Amino acid sequence: MSRLIVIPARLQSSRLPGKVLLPLLGRPMLWHVWQRALCSEAEVLIAAADEQIADVAHHFGAQVVLTDPDLPSGTDRVAAALWERDGDHVINLQADEPLVEVSTLLRLFEALEDPSVAVCTPAAPMFEDPGPSVVKVVVDAMGDALYFSRAAIPHGGPYLRHVGLYGYQREALLDFVGRSVGALERTESLEQLRLLEQGCRIRVCQVSSAPPSVDTAEDLALVRELLEAQ
Repeated sequence: MSRLIVIPARLQSSRLPGKVLLPLLGRPMLWHVWQRALCSEAEVLIAAADEQIADVAHHFGAQVVLTDPDLPSGTDRVAAALWERDGDHVINLQADEPLVEVSTLLRLFEALEDPSVAVCTPAAPMFEDPGPSVVKVVVDAMGDALYFSRAAIPHGGPYLRHVGLYGYQREALLDFVGRSVGALERTESLEQLRLLEQGCRIRVCQVSSAPPSVDTAEDLALVRELLEAQ
């Protein structure tokens, strides 16, 4: 089975404009994400929403597909890029995850080797709820997601912190972007609830930790410190 990692990237950001091109140790954030993805030994593709991102990615040697800037989400961007590439098992890796663990990417690909797993995503244990900015997930006895929420679930913890990347069987991803947005997705602003609401299973792969993504200037400073310490 062929393995593909697609990194959807766009300049627009509600809290930190242009963040994927901001410098970390002299390189754009996107370069760091791309480098970590390459360490998985999968094919890596950047799905760029903007010509500026495409130019930067081409400059550092990445494979790039320029996608429609009006696509509503990163998942739609990944699906659009998928039409131009082979890939039986596909990971959607966000461009603001410069500290993503290669072991996590491999764990998702491993889960997809089971043909009964159409979609998978990682989660890490935590004992305190940091608030609604962090998504929590509860799972059943098989390790499949029962629900994702910004609320503190289950009541009193301990919690599983959702890590925002996804692995898909190719056809599952293409099917997902064709589904209508449901009430739960609108309520929580979590697109994975579209699948649960329509009866699709999501396998949750538990990992040891959830490295920070970059949403704010404070996140950027923290990630810069962590990279410098490595």
